[in-house]
Amino acid sequence: MDHFQLRGGELYAEDVPLRAIADAVGTPVYVYSRATLERHARVFREALEGLGRVHLAFAVKANPNLAVLKVLARQGYGADIVSGGEMVRALAAGMRAEDIVFSGVGKTPVELAQGLDAGIGQFNLEHEEEGHVLSALAAARGQRVSATLRVNPDVDAGTHEKISTGKADNKFGVPIDQAPAMYARLAALPGLRMRGVACHIGSQLSNVDPLEAAYVKIGRLITELRSTGQAVDRADLGGGLGVRYRPEDPAPWPTDLGAMVARVTKGWDVELMFEPGRVIAGNAGVLLTKVIWVKPGVTHPYVIVDAAMNDLARPALYGAYHHFEAVRPSGERMKAHIAGPVCETGDTFAMGREIDAVKSGDLAIFRTAGAYGATMASTYNSRPLVPEVMVDGDRFAVVADRISAETVMNAERVPDWLQN
Repeated sequence: MDHFQLRGGELYAEDVPLRAIADAVGTPVYVYSRATLERHARVFREALEGLGRVHLAFAVKANPNLAVLKVLARQGYGADIVSGGEMVRALAAGMRAEDIVFSGVGKTPVELAQGLDAGIGQFNLEHEEEGHVLSALAAARGQRVSATLRVNPDVDAGTHEKISTGKADNKFGVPIDQAPAMYARLAALPGLRMRGVACHIGSQLSNVDPLEAAYVKIGRLITELRSTGQAVDRADLGGGLGVRYRPEDPAPWPTDLGAMVARVTKGWDVELMFEPGRVIAGNAGVLLTKVIWVKPGVTHPYVIVDAAMNDLARPALYGAYHHFEAVRPSGERMKAHIAGPVCETGDTFAMGREIDAVKSGDLAIFRTAGAYGATMASTYNSRPLVPEVMVDGDRFAVVADRISAETVMNAERVPDWLQN
């Protein structure tokens, strides 16, 4: 459920008409619903009740906006981060350092030191050399830091190849058969307190079966580690639950995950850690756009909107689907291509899709844009960086400004030897 609904023939975000946001802020603009974020955070947490010790860390990469993180911090969520910049954001939003988990395959020594100095709760080590660097940094500070070893269980998540992370040839984690010996070597290093193992097999999973296959392997690994005298009191099970971009899309409910985890992890006696991202934020946001032209085409007309691939990259990157609908639908339908103004053939959101009939000047939205939307935006074609708005009941606020091409240009420098 989300809070973007038709009222009297017009789309609202909670109690605010989207047209009012367009009039005040302009388009394109991302619009987030606080009520939807809170509901999704609560539903996910409630689905895991009964599992014992549970730690929830929102995947900041999905939506790093400070207002979004603040809402989730107030819901008791920590942060799963993959960069020093995301750590700074999580802390600024009020997430406790001890509730931050530092994941990511390319953490630099500088970032590892940042995490140590901030006192974050856990590092998920991606390979042995990273553990040695973290050990040296921690020992030099007189610290003993909690860490897990991320393993690659060689499980196909059945998702898009560019967001699959758990197959043997993916860049993430260490081969699970190498994990016991590596874990023992890491546990012997000064400055490290090895707490357990972590895995994450991919994003936008359409069912929990691949997760179950991975977790069964994790359970066997925990048993093997303990049999050799290693301490294990945490298992980071990652995230990856999919959402419905189309009404007919298969997508597991958090309760499906909770029931499966309860069955598979029975007897593990560990703190279970989860990193939800898309499932919390995806349907909590839309991209509000305006139709510039309806341009005749050979097979279908092109609906040219003022949002582009630099604002919402997923369709160009993955061929991803985002539902398109008019803010004031007339009830009529049309078949059209939907494209943006960027000078790339790839700047298309849909081809030959049946949509609400629209004309120049009409407002429309791309749904399910609250995750991996604004966070992936760029200024390609010297376009402004898209702004973000949060709605709370009958009020709204700009939570990220539109950054103009002039502002971006002001950060550039022309060297003296190119001056007249």
